[in-house]
Amino acid sequence: MTTTTTHPWDVTEHLNTKEAIAAYLEAALETGDPSFVAVALSDIGRSQGLAKFCHETGLEYENLNIALSPNGNLDFVTVVKALQSLGLRLQVIASV
Repeated sequence: MTTTTTHPWDVTEHLNTKEAIAAYLEAALETGDPSFVAVALSDIGRSQGLAKFCHETGLEYENLNIALSPNGNLDFVTVVKALQSLGLRLQVIASV
């Protein structure tokens, strides 16, 4: 019988380029689930280092942590600040 070895998978290990971050966030936005978007932004923040992410967004750690929790109250201002700090922008495309 063959033994399979598994290793924990952490998305933050794969969010090491602007393109990877953009693709991950785009996939989260496509779900239409605000709590998933918050978790994705939290993952992205962890991948960048939360202290640095907080500094670059201009948001306090506790406020950002609460906003990005699955049950948090993520507002559009926080999303915009997070995107700006990452060098990303939103683009609106008409659905077909």
